[in-house]
Amino acid sequence: MKNKVELLAPAGSLQKLKYAIEYGADAVYIGGEAFSLRVAAKNFSIDEIKEGIEFAHKRGKKVYITANIIPHNEDLKEFPDFVKEVDSLGADAIIVSDLGAFAIVKEIAPNLEIHISTQANNTNYMSAKMWHELGAKRVVLARDLSFEEIREIRDNISEDEELECFVHGAMCVSYSGRCLLSNYLTHRDANKGACSHPCRWKYYLMEEKRPGEYMPVFENDRGTFLYNSKDLCMVKYIPDLINAGITSFKIEGRVKNELYVATVVGAYRRAIDAYYDDPENFKVDDEILEELEKVSHREYTTGFYYGKPDENNQLYTSNTYIQDYTIVGVVTDYDEKTKIATIEQRNRFFKGEELEVISPNLPSFAFSSEYMKNESDEDIDVAPHPQMIVKLKIENKVVPYSIIRKKVCE
Repeated sequence: MKNKVELLAPAGSLQKLKYAIEYGADAVYIGGEAFSLRVAAKNFSIDEIKEGIEFAHKRGKKVYITANIIPHNEDLKEFPDFVKEVDSLGADAIIVSDLGAFAIVKEIAPNLEIHISTQANNTNYMSAKMWHELGAKRVVLARDLSFEEIREIRDNISEDEELECFVHGAMCVSYSGRCLLSNYLTHRDANKGACSHPCRWKYYLMEEKRPGEYMPVFENDRGTFLYNSKDLCMVKYIPDLINAGITSFKIEGRVKNELYVATVVGAYRRAIDAYYDDPENFKVDDEILEELEKVSHREYTTGFYYGKPDENNQLYTSNTYIQDYTIVGVVTDYDEKTKIATIEQRNRFFKGEELEVISPNLPSFAFSSEYMKNESDEDIDVAPHPQMIVKLKIENKVVPYSIIRKKVCE
């Protein structure tokens, strides 16, 4: 059997990097405080990049540095020093979209692996082939491609060139994310990571000779959201992804929280492993699908993989996420003798509430928070303060990086 596909996870902070690795990612992609297309993410200082790389490498995992803005002249002034620094820290690859940035990496860090971002709009085998001839190891394909197109690209490029594709997360109505709408409406440049997501807004129609007369395009009483794409979810179609010749399965979401990262990475990890254990009889467990419904998401779609999306791939009634569960705390310690777990609180929860636990490499389960104490071992009825230490009695074994969540709506 060919080498196992890579599961590539988003990490918007050092904490999220650790959760992604612990829940089964083979590699993570992170951004520094500049040059990355996710300014809304917390992102990494140089010291955090160093710590993140060390954490990943100790566990046999990889870290890719995202530097995929569409740079202007002033953006390039500090880029050589950034490249030199991340190379010296042992980054496994750098992700760029611009030919000038590519040339700088080749000059400053000739041995650093280069991946070409989806922002470069890689939609055909000739562009993939040329990037490889220039020295790129991997091309991240545009999200606007079908399986048929991806297979054709794979068949017409070198065997040692890697292909990376998004398999889960938010979609963009612009061509592989290269959008000017945000810049035009809000002066926030999507191509430098500051997209304000105007495609998710509610719009009205105005006739040219009737200024100020706004006519709603009715879908429901809240209006309609014309450009609001569903989220991508390909967990049920892992055989098709592998057979198309994709090297790396990429999850979107550097601005999402630890619960999202842990749940989605854990679900795809189990699904991928199940496929390799028994390819002929692969079927995604219902429990995995249920887990993906518990994270913050829009309705799911298969995007462009099975052909050009139609009107059913858009959401017209709301621009909000489905969010039935919230994270209430993370486990920092567990005493197997007393069954007492030490929790760092994230959102308020009460004594007696029904809670759920997800853990790396352990089944999820529910329990009731009947036993609650604070850091001073005093009985409490509520955990109201962010990052307060709470002690809960949990009969089932939990481990560090376990996450406590609760249902927030029926």
